[in-house]
Order: sequence, then C-alpha cells, then structure tokens
Amino acid sequence: MLKYTLKRILQAIPLLIIISILTYLIINLAPGDPTAFFINPEKASRLGPDYVANIKHHLGLDQPLHIRYFKWLGNVLRGDFGESFFEQRSVMSILWEALPNTIILSLVAELIALIVAIPAGIICALKRNSIWDYIFSTISFIGMSLPTFWFGLMLILVFSLKLGWLPTAGMRDNFDAFVFTDRLRHIILPAIVLGMGGMAANMRYMRGAMLEVIRQDYIRTARSKGLSEKVVIVKHALRNALIPIVTMFGFSIPALFSGAAITETIFAWPGVGRIAIEAVFSNDYPLVMGNFMIIAVMTVVGSLVADLLYAVVDPRIKYE
Repeated sequence: MLKYTLKRILQAIPLLIIISILTYLIINLAPGDPTAFFINPEKASRLGPDYVANIKHHLGLDQPLHIRYFKWLGNVLRGDFGESFFEQRSVMSILWEALPNTIILSLVAELIALIVAIPAGIICALKRNSIWDYIFSTISFIGMSLPTFWFGLMLILVFSLKLGWLPTAGMRDNFDAFVFTDRLRHIILPAIVLGMGGMAANMRYMRGAMLEVIRQDYIRTARSKGLSEKVVIVKHALRNALIPIVTMFGFSIPALFSGAAITETIFAWPGVGRIAIEAVFSNDYPLVMGNFMIIAVMTVVGSLVADLLYAVVDPRIKYE
C-alpha cells in the first residue's frame, strides 16, 4: 500500500506541472488588464505611458510570459505563491485564512449529503417501484437538475426573507455568547445548497449498487441460513454497495471546493471559492493561480483517497 501511495504521488507531480502551465497561460491570455485597477479613469488621459509601465514593472508584468511562469514556479517550489495584486498581501496568508471556512462548509455539506443519500438509496432498492422509490428518485433527479445559484436564492427567499428562520449571508453575527449556535444557523443554507448535487448523485448510485448486490448469490445464501433481513442488508450487502459511494466521496472533494465558489458568493461565505471569483473578475493573477492549484491538488488527493478507501471497503482489492 505504501509503495502504491508513493508511486501515485510521484505520478501526480508532472500532472500538477502541466495543470499549472495551462492555467497560467489561460489566465494571462484572458481579456483584461490588472493595471487598470490602479489607474483612476478620470485621470487616465493625463497619465503618460511611463506611469503604466511603472505599474507593470511593479507587478512583474513587463517580462515575457515564459519567464514569469518559471519565476512563479520557482517561488512555488519554495512555498511562495507570490503577493496578491490588490490585497498587497501574501497569497498563502489570504488562502490560509479562508481555507478552514471552505473545509468546514464542504464537510458539513458532504455529511448532510451522505446522511440523506445512503438511507434513501437503500430504501429505494429494497422497496423498488414503491411510492418511496418514486419519491426519492424524483427528489434525486430534481437535485441533480437544480442550478446552484437559483436554488440558493430560493432558499434565501423562503427561509431568510419570508420566514426569517435563518440568516441570509455571512458566517456569523456579533454574538460572542452564542458562537456555536450562531455559526450553525449560518451554515445550514449554504451547506444544503452545496451538498444537494452530491446527495442526489449518491442516492442514485446507492440505489443502483444495492439493487445489484442484493441479487448476488452470497446474499441468497445468507438469507437461506435464516439470517434476519436487517443483518443481511447491514452486514453483508451494505459494505459492497458502499464501493461506488466511496468513489464519489473521493472525487467529491475537489467538486465541493470548485462548487463552493458559487455557493460562497451567494451566501457571502468567507471561503476560498468566493476569493477565487473575486480574483478572476479583478485579474489578480497570483491569487487565481493559488486557488486553481489548491483545486488541482485536492483533485489528485481525492483520487488517491478514493483508491485507498477501496481496499478498506473491499479487502479483495489489493494495490501493488
């Protein structure tokens, strides 16, 4: 297992380098000029080309693209992602402040998705073509079809503006005596929005996997031995049916981080997704690169975690 893990990590290095090259090219060739942020439109006509050249020199944009990339890559290898153009702070310090907030939101969203999806998928499989199967299947199809931004706005409209049960945005209010309950109230809506897609997909995967497993010979054998249906499902069927869910869990890690961008923007959640959106619109190249590389690393880690969890769920799977 250790040998396989080290092999996968070494294979990920050239992949991350290729991703960084493509991302750097796309960002720098995209429309927009970061120097425009530093120029007052009312005074732009009176400023000479030397002023703009000085700004580009200060931002490091006066060098050829390939030189800037290799300089950036060298700094990254030393743990330095550069300085944000507009925050005038280290990219790492900005991301480290926001990363815990995104991790908390993603974990709560994934927890909600699994708590709902696994039991619902099992019920759909065991009660196939029943009213419960139709209800949960309809919910899953709707969940996979709902646009994130629309669903988020509808939840805000109903539960925040109409009913007044939950706050509309942010991570907390200024009530130090009720920090936990306050943050819990703030995280409910964004976590539901972020976890809806995963919940719907996991529900379908769980239903299909359980239907396939309960048709296997070893399940018939377990039932013929007189074991209760609960023991057959929980002890014998569930473990094998969880394999596709484990796969989804590994790949849902980067999906949650990338999907958090829209959710965090809608709910003004102070995470890396919201920072990424703001950085893209302001052409803050170092901050955008930092965000994209985090998502790339999380994708590689998620794939590795999914593969390693295979062996935990199914001991028959061995890695060399």
